[in-house]
Amino acid sequence: MLPNRADTVFTGGTVHTLDATGRLARALAVRGGRIAAVGAEAEVTPLIGPRTRVIALDGRSVLPGVNDSHLHGVWLGALWPDLLMDRLTRSAPDHSEARPAEIRLTTGEQRRAAILRTGRILAGLGITSYTEPGLGPGEDEGPTGCFGAAALRDYATLAEEGRLTARVTALMLFGELDGPSSVAGLREGLRTFRPPAEVPGRLRVAGVKIFADGIPPMGTAWTDQPYGDGGHGGLLVEGSSPEALAEMIALTHEAGYQAGVHATGGRAVRAAAAAMAKTAGKGRDLRHYIIHGDLAAPDTLAVMARAGIGLTTQPGIAVATADMLAAALGPEALRRAWPLREALAAGVRLCLSSDAPVVTPDWRLTVAQATARGLTLDAALRACTVVPAWQDGAEGWKGTLEPGKAADLCVLGGSLREVEPAALPEVPVVLTMVDGRIVHEAGV
Repeated sequence: MLPNRADTVFTGGTVHTLDATGRLARALAVRGGRIAAVGAEAEVTPLIGPRTRVIALDGRSVLPGVNDSHLHGVWLGALWPDLLMDRLTRSAPDHSEARPAEIRLTTGEQRRAAILRTGRILAGLGITSYTEPGLGPGEDEGPTGCFGAAALRDYATLAEEGRLTARVTALMLFGELDGPSSVAGLREGLRTFRPPAEVPGRLRVAGVKIFADGIPPMGTAWTDQPYGDGGHGGLLVEGSSPEALAEMIALTHEAGYQAGVHATGGRAVRAAAAAMAKTAGKGRDLRHYIIHGDLAAPDTLAVMARAGIGLTTQPGIAVATADMLAAALGPEALRRAWPLREALAAGVRLCLSSDAPVVTPDWRLTVAQATARGLTLDAALRACTVVPAWQDGAEGWKGTLEPGKAADLCVLGGSLREVEPAALPEVPVVLTMVDGRIVHEAGV
C-alpha cells in the first residue's frame, strides 16, 4: 500500500456521520483501522491506491457501528433463536434446542462458543460494540452458567486471542441476577475480586451492576402507584433500604467504577438517581446510569439531567410488556411509562438498547419503536451510537464517523433518506466493519 492510500473507500452513498452538526457526506475512506477521510467524492477518491478496495454504495447509507448499551452476550448466544418475551407471549416457534429453563453452560468451551455465536449474530446486524451488563461472583452458583465470573474470564480469553468481533464493555455483578444484594457483599466483592485486565479496544470492565428493584409486571418494582393489593413493592437490596442502595452506589464510585443500576419503579429510580447525584464532582466522571427506568418521574429526570446521570432503556420491552404493566398498575401508569421524549426534553443522555435475549437485538426494530414513541430518527440513531459511546467513556474515539475515529460502521441495503422509520426493520445490513476489518458482508 502506498503511503497515505486507503485500505477501503466507500463512494456514491450517504454517510451519516452523526457528528455534532449532523453532517452528511458522499464518501468515506478507512486506513489502519481508522476513518481517514469523510466528505465529497473529490475529497476522498485521491486516497484510492492500487490495493484499495473500493465499495460502490449505489445510494445506500453508511452509519456508525451500532452500540447496544445493554445486551447479555453469553445468554443471547446460549438461547438464540429463542427470545424470552416471544416465549412469554407464545408468539414464537417452539425451538426445542433452546429452553431457557434448561440452559446450563458448565464449561469454558460452551461459554466461549455462546459469546462467539453472539458475535456472529451482532455482526450481521451492524452492531460493533455492546455492554455485557452483569458478570461476576454473585452468579457463580446461578442456574444458567451465563453470568458468573468465569464468563468474564472467557471474554478476556477471547479478547486476548483477537477473536471478539465486537467491542465489549462489562459490568461486574456481586449480588444475584434479578435478586438480592447487600452492602457487605458488594464491599467484599470490590475488595477481593480481580476482574480481567483491559484488552485495549476489545474488552474493558467498566463498572458494577446493582439491582435496585424488580419489574412492574411481577409486582417487584418499587413504585409510586399502588399495585392491586395496595402495596408498592420494594427494593431488592438488604432491608429494602434506600440508605443501603446509596451506600452501594457510593462504594462503587469510590472504587473508581461506573454504577449501572437496574431501577424500574418510580421510587427506585428516584432513590438511585439521588444517590448517584451525590457522587457528582467527587473524583472522576464515571458516567453512572439508570438501567430501564420504566416509571421514571419528571422530577427524577430533572435530577438525572443536572447530575449527568445516563438512562439506558429498551423500547422493545416497553412494547412487549405494555399490557402487563397496565394490568399491574393501571392505564394511567402505562401512559406515563417509558418516558423517552420526556428524558430527552429534560436533557438526560438517553441510550436505546435491547436487553437481548429478552427481546431481539435488532436495533432497526428498536429505532422504529422509539420513533413510534415520539423520538426523531436522528435522536433514535444517536441513542444507539453516539450516546452509548459516551456511556462507555469512549466518545473521543468511537460513536461517530469522523476522521481519526475508529472505523466501526455498518452499511444498510437502502437509503435512510428514503425509508420511513417504521419500515427500517425491512432494510438489510449488508456490511459491518470493526476497527477497519469487515466482519459481515452480504450483497455489497
